Amino acid sequence: MQRIIVAGISTEVGKTVVCTILSYLFDADYWKPIDCGESDSSRVKQWHQRVHAPAYCLKAPLSPHHAARLENLTIEIEKIQIPQPPRPLIIEGVGGILVPLTTRLTTFDLFKSWGAEWVIVSKHYLGSINHTLLTVETLKRHGIPLLGIIFNGQPNPDSEAAILEITKLPCLGRLLPESEITETTLRRYAASWRHNF
Repeated sequence: MQRIIVAGISTEVGKTVVCTILSYLFDADYWKPIDCGESDSSRVKQWHQRVHAPAYCLKAPLSPHHAARLENLTIEIEKIQIPQPPRPLIIEGVGGILVPLTTRLTTFDLFKSWGAEWVIVSKHYLGSINHTLLTVETLKRHGIPLLGIIFNGQPNPDSEAAILEITKLPCLGRLLPESEITETTLRRYAASWRHNF
């Protein structure tokens, strides 16, 4: 079964929307292992029906280890079991790749064992080149198979050219600012990105 992990260079970079687009593109199921704050899983359900329940739904929009502590919880890794649908599975990361699940374990420590290909979502902001390069460098150092990068925001040719040249990764798509996100919008992106995959 094909698994794709959608990792962001930080929080609020567009991972949820990209995951939904890829769920259409691959006719895949969606799963976010840990929801913190507003539920991304519930958001995806507005557009896509095959959504697997998170292992943890935490109330505070904080890193998982912090949000769990506020609820007197400790995240138990053995409780995070990957769904096994008959179709591809799109897995959404939590914040950046080194967000802590506990004081001893990051999300990357868990996700890297899942035998998945990875897609990086990079949003244009001051500092995003550095964040993108650090994310890619970390994943490459651990031998993670990277499909490429999706850029979010108004096109920034200078930033994108530097990132793509340094990382030697392809641009898989661009997510532009949209006044409204609808299923039609998301399916349009899926169709336009298909040839890049």
